[in-house]
Amino acid sequence: MTGYIADESLLRVGAPDKGVLEITLNRPQARNALSTPLLQALVALLAQAGHDEAVRCVMLTGGEQVFAAGADLAEMARKDLQAVLVEDRPRLFAAIAGFPKPVVAAVCGYALGGGCELAMLADIVIAGESAQFGQPEIRLGIIPGAGGTQRLTRTVGKSIAMKMVLSGEFISAREALGSGLVAEVTPDDTCLDRARALATKIAGMAPLAARLAKDSVLQAFDTPLGAGLAAERRNFVILAGTDDRREGIDAFLEKRTPQWTGR
Repeated sequence: MTGYIADESLLRVGAPDKGVLEITLNRPQARNALSTPLLQALVALLAQAGHDEAVRCVMLTGGEQVFAAGADLAEMARKDLQAVLVEDRPRLFAAIAGFPKPVVAAVCGYALGGGCELAMLADIVIAGESAQFGQPEIRLGIIPGAGGTQRLTRTVGKSIAMKMVLSGEFISAREALGSGLVAEVTPDDTCLDRARALATKIAGMAPLAARLAKDSVLQAFDTPLGAGLAAERRNFVILAGTDDRREGIDAFLEKRTPQWTGR
């Protein structure tokens, strides 16, 4: 599948390269504020990528200056209680969370509010040294509404989550690393390159194994241990019947590079 097209006032997207589809949030004048149209465009792209065998991993970034500084406040100000009650954003965030292929996020600059919540939907976050993460919604008289009290707490623990949510204070990339919110911190000027290299490495793995590995790890957030172990074993057994599993073992024994087919 080819022909990824996006409104460049919202997103920039490239053709899959070495199995990686790179998507860049592109509202620099609004510090990549997550408007509903932007989220809709992102969900549409991910839906296409989910069915494209050429895409084995997605790299999501906001560029070199900012990841996303939160929701679009101009849009938010126009909505009353009824409008917020029926808005489409919960479905959009759920669709992003449900994307089945690996996602690597490269975070430079601010990842605040909805931007932090979006970063947490990635499977791996690489942060530049000057990146900052926060849930400052309380400064506006509201609370996080797309996972900032739930995913954040499950990731960094109660105390840090409470500090971020109740005070609105940001944490640095190094603090985010120490609390498990990000996987690596790099110099700012190498953040995108490192994320791209990692995404390319993941894309070079057996695609069915990568998808089921992601599914298995995510079970740890949503199920008790026993159910998670059962899901892990089920996925392990499923892979036993794949061509790629046979290819992987044969390639290892024959001391050659495996040729994955995704079957």
